[in-house]
Amino acid sequence: MDKNQEILIRWRKILGGGEADGTEEELEGEDLQKDQMLDALYEFDSRGSFEYQKPESKKKQAGKSSSAPGIARWLGDIRRYFPTPLATMIQNDALEKPPLKKAMLMDPEILKESKPNIELVATLMEMKDLIPDETKHTARLVVAELVKELVKQMEVDLVQAIRGALAKSIKNFRPQKNEIDWNNTILKNLKHYQPKYKTVIPVQKIGFSRRNRKKLKRVMLCLDQSGSMASSIVYAGIMASVMAKIPAMETQLYLFDTEIVNVTEELDNPVDLLFGIQLGGGTYINKMLAHVCNEITNPEETVLVLITDLYEGGSFDEVLMHCENLINLGVKIITLLALDDEGTTSYSHTNAKSLAALGVPTFSCTPQLFPSMMAKALSGNDLQTWASENNIVLS
Repeated sequence: MDKNQEILIRWRKILGGGEADGTEEELEGEDLQKDQMLDALYEFDSRGSFEYQKPESKKKQAGKSSSAPGIARWLGDIRRYFPTPLATMIQNDALEKPPLKKAMLMDPEILKESKPNIELVATLMEMKDLIPDETKHTARLVVAELVKELVKQMEVDLVQAIRGALAKSIKNFRPQKNEIDWNNTILKNLKHYQPKYKTVIPVQKIGFSRRNRKKLKRVMLCLDQSGSMASSIVYAGIMASVMAKIPAMETQLYLFDTEIVNVTEELDNPVDLLFGIQLGGGTYINKMLAHVCNEITNPEETVLVLITDLYEGGSFDEVLMHCENLINLGVKIITLLALDDEGTTSYSHTNAKSLAALGVPTFSCTPQLFPSMMAKALSGNDLQTWASENNIVLS
């Protein structure tokens, strides 16, 4: 193949074939297979039907399948021939087309072929009441697979970060060997440096001690159930389930829209938790905060994480009033506009600035940074410094 033909074939792949591409080149082998996979999806709107079958020769075949098995085969081939990030993107593009979305989620065989990801699970949560009974079991398996994968990814970092923060939250001047804070101990005893031995004698040891179990740290996660927060809810629900296993801390999870539901008792089963969430509805943050005000018994040991796009359906002045009251009591409040890999595309900038002016850190956070953020919050450290170190823009 000469260089000119190679360039033409590259353009043929980009332009997708047909009379408009102008290359007059035909694809072969794996290139032809990939082309048919993309053609089945991205020409769907112009054809009005889904047509896909594996090519058996250099030329595209007639009589392509438009049945559900064709979609199942297509999903399997997409995962086989494209790298995972690209296959996931193509799958999500298919979910944007209502007829394909319905076929993919209503048929258990097709759903089995789908690669579990946050977008797919969020869609299943949104459509769970429409999914037929014979598909619900498969849908739960898809959600369970993603939950298992995310727990595996996040559990170690989250547990280690939080346990470290809890252990270091109180200084102890008579520490055991495994409780010594060597950095602060050395700084404290620099005046006892011995030049002859080139060492510092630790006359005064500084360490960390376990927190009094009567004063457990409490983390209250309050999740906005509006549809735009779906991805954030998936991550937050799984992280809350992980945090609930840490014995030195109490984790509570609340869901809210126009009503408030305490789902803390469901944290031991994140799959049931996610399937119980009702996406959509209004957003009444003021009602949520008024409720938790009555639930807080030890405000100085409480961190309240509000996960919402801040599009308040009630009075935002009341939201600010509740926040100010909680801050005065000693509660640490954090507002996450999004908890996902993509950031947030839409939130109330005016309300975010009002909260920031009140001293409430307000920003988007990735799941990867959530453990260190929680550790800083539980240690009472300044989140503005943490945000700056991690290139996070506060509202």
